[in-house]
Amino acid sequence: MVSLQPSSLYSSLTPSNLHNKQLSSKKYAIKSLLQYNRKPQLAGETPRVVVITSGKGGVGKTTTTANIGLSLARFGFKVVAIDADVGLRNLDLLLGLENRVNYTVIEVLNGECRLDQALVRDKRWSNFELLCISKPRSKLPLGFGGKALVWLVDALKDRQDGGCPDFILIDCPAGIDAGFITAITPANEAVLVTTPDITSLRDADRVTGLLECDGIRDIKMIVNRVRTDMIKGEDMMSVLDVQEMLGLPLLGVIPDDSEVIRSTNRGFPLVLNKPPTLAGLAFEQAAWRLVEQDTMQAVLLHEQPKKRGFFSFFGG
Repeated sequence: MVSLQPSSLYSSLTPSNLHNKQLSSKKYAIKSLLQYNRKPQLAGETPRVVVITSGKGGVGKTTTTANIGLSLARFGFKVVAIDADVGLRNLDLLLGLENRVNYTVIEVLNGECRLDQALVRDKRWSNFELLCISKPRSKLPLGFGGKALVWLVDALKDRQDGGCPDFILIDCPAGIDAGFITAITPANEAVLVTTPDITSLRDADRVTGLLECDGIRDIKMIVNRVRTDMIKGEDMMSVLDVQEMLGLPLLGVIPDDSEVIRSTNRGFPLVLNKPPTLAGLAFEQAAWRLVEQDTMQAVLLHEQPKKRGFFSFFGG
């Protein structure tokens, strides 16, 4: 059996405890075990409706939706990604599908087109489809809300031509207003994206409470934009700190990567890069855990000092 230790992939992720100064000399590392010689086993009843949210804007919700969605498609699962951000639609840009969105959910509800006409199929992976709620600069009908999105999800479940998807990913807008309430209504799982800063964590904690009040108990967390140098300098909270503050299962840790900006501008998600980047591998691993309803742990590791013998002076 071929196994991979992400501690080698995340050699740059060795966080230190920001709040515990006496442990500043000890190093932390992310440790998990993933097996790549098999297809991940789909857990739970399908379709699994997962909302990807954060509360705070700009933490990487849309990037997470694009990369996890295409990772799931590469694993062989049917995926429909819904861009529920009606005001600032960006998921089509990250996927490179902006020129192919001719119809949206609004046209479907108005009877101007069929649902299958509004679904945009990715040419790279035919089992991945994008569905946008509305077009930029268009007004959303006052009657559109959680019930309309529930109807849409039910229509995707009952679709005859393309079959029922295994995953329905909902890219949630920022904030906790009506758009947020609409996006979380049909979901039974949530992926909370946060960054290791206090403003993002406060918003994430607030959103966690709202999700639980709405009946969503399966909430997992992705910590995005982790920087090793800042953690070592105790200028950024470690993943262990974030887990302790939010108390959520950890789905993935995404290192800060300049390639994210390049992939966004090219409409080419990180998980499709060859060779893969650390951030792309981290998104792929997070998708693997999502399929199997698994989690990872940030484990405290004490690094043993290397023993130096006589031959060490000669490079031995």
